[in-house]
Amino acid sequence: MERRVPTKEEVLAYLKEDRNWGRWGADDQKGALNMVTPEKRAAAARLVRSGRAVSLSREFPKNPAPNNPTPAIHYMKRMDRGAGAGAAIDYYGISYHGTATTHLDALCHVWDANGMWNGGNPDETITMDGAIWGSVENWKEGIATRGVLLDVPKHRGEPYVTPDKPVHGWELEDIAKEEGVSMEPGDALVVYSGREKWNEAGNLPWGSDRDSRPGLHATCLKFIRESDCCLLVWDMMDFHPNGYSLPWSVHGSIFAYGIGLVDNSLLQPLAEACAEEGRYEFMLTVNPLRVVGGTGSPVNPIALF
Repeated sequence: MERRVPTKEEVLAYLKEDRNWGRWGADDQKGALNMVTPEKRAAAARLVRSGRAVSLSREFPKNPAPNNPTPAIHYMKRMDRGAGAGAAIDYYGISYHGTATTHLDALCHVWDANGMWNGGNPDETITMDGAIWGSVENWKEGIATRGVLLDVPKHRGEPYVTPDKPVHGWELEDIAKEEGVSMEPGDALVVYSGREKWNEAGNLPWGSDRDSRPGLHATCLKFIRESDCCLLVWDMMDFHPNGYSLPWSVHGSIFAYGIGLVDNSLLQPLAEACAEEGRYEFMLTVNPLRVVGGTGSPVNPIALF
C-alpha cells in the first residue's frame, strides 16, 4: 500500500470502483458475512485453547454524558406471587446508534449517492416500520469467526490515538506484520486505538466533540477491502473531520464492501488479554437481536482464546 494520503477522487474510487456489489449475487443481503462458512466457523473454534473469554461490550449506557445525549432507559418492577415469593421484571429502551453503545451496524444503516449495499434504494426500502433491504435479521445465525486484533497504541508506543495522528491503512499493514498475523477472507478485523486511555487522560469523552475526533483515516478503506474481512470491530471509529467533506469515510465500508461494523467496542481488556496470551488471533462471536427490519442491534461480542 502506498504511504501517502489519497485525493478525494481516490477515496471515492475506494467506495465505488472497489465495491463488492454483485459478488454474492444481485439479491444478496448478507454481504461479506457470506464468507463465514461452516468451515470458517470450525476453523475459528480451533483457536480456542485456554478457554479464556473476554467481553468487548461497554455497560448499558443509562447515564447522560457529552457522548451519550440520549441515554438508555432501564427500570424495574416487582411482582408479588404470594407466600413470600415474587419476581422482578424490567424494561429496556435504547437508541443505540451513536458513540456510547456497543452495537452492530447492519447493511441498511448508511448509504451514499450511489445507493445502499448492493444497489439498494433507500427511498424504497427504508420505512417507518423498518428496513426491507439489508436489515439485521439477515444475520440471525450470528457471527462466529476468526478475529485479529491490531493494537495501534502498542505499535506507536503511545497510550492512544490523537486527532493530529489518525490511523492509516499502511500502519495497519505494519502492525499485522509486527504481530505475526495475516488477514484471511471472512476474518473480523479488530482495531484498538486506546479509547479508554484517551478518556482517562482528561480529554472530553471520546465522541463528544465531532469537530475533533481521533480514529481511523479513510486510507484504512484500502486495507479493509484488501483484507477481505467480514467485520470491522473498533473503539474509536472514523477520524473526523475526515478531510474530504465526505458524509461517510470508513463507515462507507458498510455499503461499499458489505461489511458489518461493531461500533464503540471495549477493546482495552482484549488488548491486554492478547499480550498475556502471546497471540493476536482468537475466536470472536457476535450475536445480534433478531429484529426484523432493524438497522442493527446492541451486542456483547465475546473473544475466546
